[in-house]
Amino acid sequence: MLDSSSTVKAMARPTHAATDHPEVAKPKIGILLANLGTPDNYDYWSMRRYLNEFLSDRRVIDYSPWIWQPLLQLIILSKRPFSSGAAYKSIWNEEDGESPLMTITKAQTKKVKEVMTKRHGDEVMVDFCMRYGNPSTRSKVAAMTAAGCRKILFFPLYPHYAGATSATANDEFFRSLTYEKWQPTTRTVDPYFDRPDYIEALAQSIEKAYAGMVTKPDILVCSYHGVPIRYLMEGDPYHCQCQKTTRLLKERLGWADTEITTTFQSKFGPEEWLQPYTVEEVARLAEAGKKNIAVCAPAFSADCIETLEEINEEIKESFEEAGGEQFTYIPCLNDDDAHITALCNTIEDNLKGWIEPQN
Repeated sequence: MLDSSSTVKAMARPTHAATDHPEVAKPKIGILLANLGTPDNYDYWSMRRYLNEFLSDRRVIDYSPWIWQPLLQLIILSKRPFSSGAAYKSIWNEEDGESPLMTITKAQTKKVKEVMTKRHGDEVMVDFCMRYGNPSTRSKVAAMTAAGCRKILFFPLYPHYAGATSATANDEFFRSLTYEKWQPTTRTVDPYFDRPDYIEALAQSIEKAYAGMVTKPDILVCSYHGVPIRYLMEGDPYHCQCQKTTRLLKERLGWADTEITTTFQSKFGPEEWLQPYTVEEVARLAEAGKKNIAVCAPAFSADCIETLEEINEEIKESFEEAGGEQFTYIPCLNDDDAHITALCNTIEDNLKGWIEPQN
């Protein structure tokens, strides 16, 4: 995230070039973090623009546009902006005029930038973009190439790969490159769901939360964002990666199988999705005598509408209505130092061959 003055200072005419040759920026490496996105506000039209972009993505909803678009434009986008806007309003960061996802992503980017600048100086440029909404991927790719990034490492902030998350973020990144006269060399980052440092960060967050409780929860529910089960049958590895994260977390914590479970949330549409559904499972647990539970969301790198509103309000309500007594939501890793360390280590591994740490 370079300011205009530093960009100007970095511009120079190539050695031996003619006097009328345009100045070019000093070559550097861009590190572009990417998250899902956020509406600009929670009013009807801001929500409609955001939802239209999100729900028109064929990676997210892969039904035929001839069927889906009339339904989306005439029915869903007439009603859903109101309900979604109310949900966003309940969690909105009014002080900064933005969603929590935006606030947290900025904080993550700031910390990653500090670490990477300390290691590599001005040879790197760190910034972030959103797949939907602002700042757009295209605008940030353009800014990086203009600033002299001849190599860009694109890092979707999703621990687990899914077509509807990592793949569509990569799609938009590659589309953005088509607008550049001089395309940079690029790399994309693999999912990091089973990296030891990521599992360690998760485990530390659980241990810290449990240490602050008077009574240990009966069970920890690891709630992952769901996808249609059809995606698994078609080759999407998301389900398996989620299951592995829970298993590795259980092993790191030294827990029994009965102390932790995997569920899936955010079901949308008529299809069968990955199960068990979190909203139903927490009610079943309460009815089975598990009156004290904790819930975490390992698939989210930052708290957002699906965690702060869906888990901590809707899913909590389902648990309590079924007789549950103590519901604890354990926040996402956000800009926790252990999480930033895991992200920076992942970045460093993917920069190998491009740059080495400075002493």
